[in-house]
Amino acid sequence: MKITIIGGGGRVGSCAAFALQCGGLVSELQLLDANQAMAEGEALDLLHGSALAADQRIYAGDYARAADSDLFLITAGLRRKPDESRLDLINRNVALFAQILDRMKAAGLRPDAIVFVVSNPVDILTQLATDRLGLPWQQVLGLGTMLDTSRFSSFIADELKLAPTQVKALILGEHGDSMVPVWSSATVNGLPLAGLPECSPGFQNAVFERTKGSGAEVIKKKGGAGWAVGIAIRDVIHAIALDQQRLLPVSSLQRGAYDMRDVCLSVPSVVGRRGIAKHVEIKLWPKEVTGLQNSARALRETWAKVKG
Repeated sequence: MKITIIGGGGRVGSCAAFALQCGGLVSELQLLDANQAMAEGEALDLLHGSALAADQRIYAGDYARAADSDLFLITAGLRRKPDESRLDLINRNVALFAQILDRMKAAGLRPDAIVFVVSNPVDILTQLATDRLGLPWQQVLGLGTMLDTSRFSSFIADELKLAPTQVKALILGEHGDSMVPVWSSATVNGLPLAGLPECSPGFQNAVFERTKGSGAEVIKKKGGAGWAVGIAIRDVIHAIALDQQRLLPVSSLQRGAYDMRDVCLSVPSVVGRRGIAKHVEIKLWPKEVTGLQNSARALRETWAKVKG
C-alpha cells in the first residue's frame, strides 16, 4: 500500500509516518509538505532507520507523484491555540484545506483511493473533502474521535489501576466540545465498567472532563499532540490495509444512524479496505443518543456557515 502524507513535515504527519514505519504494513510512504526541506528531513531521518524497521520506500515527494497513492493522509493545518475551540479553527483552516483538495484533484486521484482526514476541525474538513473530491462517501473518512477514545480509555485505566489494553470505552460525536462519552458499553476485559463500585457518576464526570481538556493540556505543555495521534492513525490505516472490518469511532458522512444525515461525525463504523463498510447503530442510553444528535446539530450549524 502506498500512502501519501500531506503535512508530512509537521508534528502529526511525522509521528504518523514513524508509527506506520514501525507497523511494517505499508510498502511506500511519501511525505509531502509546504515546507519541502522539512519533508525531506523527516523522510531522510525515517530512511536512516529503515534497515532496523521494515522494507519500505520512504521519500519526500509532490502532488504529481502522489496520484497513484492508495491512501491520502491529510494532517496539514494550522495549530489550535491553547484556549481555542477546535471549531474556532474553521475560519483559519478551511481555505488552506480547500487548496490542498484542489491540488489533489488536479494531480489526479485513483477512483478507489481512500482519503483520511486528520486536520482540524476534522468533522467539518471531512465533510468538505466528501463534497469537494467527488469520491464515494465511503472512501472519505476522518480520524474523528479515535484519539479521544484512546485518551478516555487510557485515563479510565490509569485512574482505576487497570490494564489499558483491556479497557474499552468509546467517545462518539464531534471531535470537540460536544463529544459524547459512551458509558453504556464501557468494559474491562468484557465486563461492564459501570458495575465497578469505583466507577461512580462523580468518577465518570471527572474522567470525561479530563478527556475533553486533554488536547489543550498537551498543547500548553509541549506544543501539540504527536505520539498518541500517530498510533491512532496507524490503527485506522492498518484496518484499511488488512481489510480488518474493525469497528472504530471514525468520522464520515451520516446516512441515517441515530436519525442523523448529511453531517460528518463519529459513530461506530466498520472499517476495511474500501473505507467505511457500514455504520453500526448499537443500542445507547437515551442521554447518549440525545448527546449525539446535539453534536450533529452543532456541526450542521457550523457547516452551514462554511458553505455560506
